[in-house]
Amino acid sequence: MKRLFFVLLISLFALQINATGVIVLEGHYQGKNLYVQNPFAESGVGFCTFEVTINGEVTTDEVNSSAFEIDFANFQMKVGDPVIVKIKHKDNCNPKVLNPEVLKPKSTFEIVSMKISKDGNFDWTTKSETGKLTFIVEQFRWNKWIKVGEVDGNGTTVENSYQFKITPHSGENKFRVKQIDYSGKPRYSQASRFISPVGEISFSPIKAKTEVIFTGETLFEVYDSYGNIVKKGFGEKVDVSNLKKGIYYLNYDNKTDTFVKK
Repeated sequence: MKRLFFVLLISLFALQINATGVIVLEGHYQGKNLYVQNPFAESGVGFCTFEVTINGEVTTDEVNSSAFEIDFANFQMKVGDPVIVKIKHKDNCNPKVLNPEVLKPKSTFEIVSMKISKDGNFDWTTKSETGKLTFIVEQFRWNKWIKVGEVDGNGTTVENSYQFKITPHSGENKFRVKQIDYSGKPRYSQASRFISPVGEISFSPIKAKTEVIFTGETLFEVYDSYGNIVKKGFGEKVDVSNLKKGIYYLNYDNKTDTFVKK
């Protein structure tokens, strides 16, 4: 009897030595549970996983089966709460989490208000955010939406306020924000519009040898005749001295024009 007890102790000790693997998943609770595919241990005795913790607390989930669910219900979590899940398993076997994306932040923001002030501040307020995602600020220029900056999202369900300093062009301006989550699909706000007090900008010369000069500071893009962008920036002039001779397309202010590099 004593010998049998000793053998059992040695066996348990060996299992503990082999139980060295840990799978760690970090993210935010999105209201969904995790599902795990759980193979047998390499020894053929028992299953691979032996313990699961959520934020350091051991779960009561039944892990002694070929598949099990990690249930967040007993932890009284709110959507958006940070989560660290650790799946401890024996050596030489690997449990597989079937839906790890459920802990990744999802773009769920709703716009409460948007406005652009006369001093060039773009303000927006959101609610219902459930994960920290970056807001990408876009401006409609030259018949397309272009990225002009980024603002980190707070990722909380309460109302969140944000601000971004814009660079308007003359005439009507349109700005919006978007987020891209794990799905890769962008989520857009509606566009906020305002009439800028900025005066219309022009440029010279039409045939340039060293530089193109604007009548005021502006964002600009220069494309060659094949549609490749060769210059971009913000300022009152563009150095074109290193461009090859030919026709170029110039985006500036809210217009598109052409010039010739001599």
